[in-house]
Amino acid sequence: MTRRLFVYGSLLRGEPAHRLLAGARFVAAAETAPGFELVDLGEYPGLLRGGSGSVQGEVYAVPAELVPELDRYEDHPELFTRTEIALADGSRAEAYLVSEGLARGRPRVASGSWKARGAGR
Repeated sequence: MTRRLFVYGSLLRGEPAHRLLAGARFVAAAETAPGFELVDLGEYPGLLRGGSGSVQGEVYAVPAELVPELDRYEDHPELFTRTEIALADGSRAEAYLVSEGLARGRPRVASGSWKARGAGR
């Protein structure tokens, strides 16, 4: 069984942790439905509910056996919580959301794109 996973930061193609998705199938470029923000946590971002914007990312079909490794990488459920979210196209996928406490006081990535963060701060 596979799960649909929306990624938006270090798991994106070309980013340092993308190797953890070896064995997953790229589905499509995607963005969240309105109501999400991207928070700059330094070396990686966090997805947070709130605001009126959307966050850009990618959707993967992830085999169930990869999920425990991804959960460890994202420190689920301590640092990030894997939860289902709505995407702009009306579909749903799981994503790792950051806690509001960790995001408090951190800069937002105005563009909603981690890859374009330099232009969107």
